Amino acid sequence: MMNESFGPHLMIDMADCDESKLNDLDRCFRFLNELPDMVNMTKITQPHVFPYEGLVPEDKGITGVVVIAESHVSIHTFPLKRYAFVDVFSCKPFDVDMAARFCTELFGCKSPTVRVSQRGLDFPRGEFQVPVYEALALAV
Repeated sequence: MMNESFGPHLMIDMADCDESKLNDLDRCFRFLNELPDMVNMTKITQPHVFPYEGLVPEDKGITGVVVIAESHVSIHTFPLKRYAFVDVFSCKPFDVDMAARFCTELFGCKSPTVRVSQRGLDFPRGEFQVPVYEALALAV
């Protein structure tokens, strides 16, 4: 019998994107703000987006994340390299094709690599029994 997964993890490596779109804080915020609603997820924070400029000048870009009740959505852009990474992880199924399409179209990606991994195949489901020794410790 095949185990049900905890949930899908969509990973998109986006090559050959529109540099100006990857460098747009408002666009990154929009992505993080709109995607959860599109795929029936629940935002528990507002998106946070930050410009990043580190030790490698050509790696500057934008990093953003939104925490959702089901897990998280994140983006890391590298405008000078016309590249970005996106992760969408959820503890419930969602339309990964719609999410990938929205992301690649929003950032003008011409060459995406889309992968989906099913996480937590051994994650305990259903009634979870607290071991007796833990139950006794909790009662004290």
